[in-house]
Amino acid sequence: GVRMMKKICNAMLVGGALVALSAHADGDAARGKKVFEECAACHSLEKGVNGVGPTLNGVFDRKAGELADFRFSPAMKRSGLAWSARTLDLFIADPQAEIKGNRMPYSGIADAKDRADLIEYLKTATK
Repeated sequence: GVRMMKKICNAMLVGGALVALSAHADGDAARGKKVFEECAACHSLEKGVNGVGPTLNGVFDRKAGELADFRFSPAMKRSGLAWSARTLDLFIADPQAEIKGNRMPYSGIADAKDRADLIEYLKTATK
C-alpha cells in the first residue's frame, strides 16, 4: 500500500539524483571550450607550441613536469603526478594547494561543473 508507494517514490528520487550526478560529472565539451578561453592565455593545444605555460597537447597520461621542451618548476617536476581527468580536476580546482610551489600564477576554477566541462573538452582537444 502506502508504505510501498513511499519506498518506490524514494527510490525514484534517489535514482533520479544519481542520474543527475553522473550527467553532471561527465561534462559538456562545448561549454568546456568556452572555459578553455581563460586557459588559452597561457596554454596552447598544439604539439610543441608552449606559451607562458606548457602545451596541453598530449597532457593525458603524461607525467607532470616531464615535457622536454618546457622549463617546469622544481615543485612540478617532483610532484610525481600523472595527468588524468581526476588529477587535472584536483589541480585545476586549486593549483597551489595541489602542488605547492608550482609556478602557475592561477587561482583555479572553484566550480566543479566548469572543471568537468573543461576536462571533457581537453579529452578531445589535446589528442
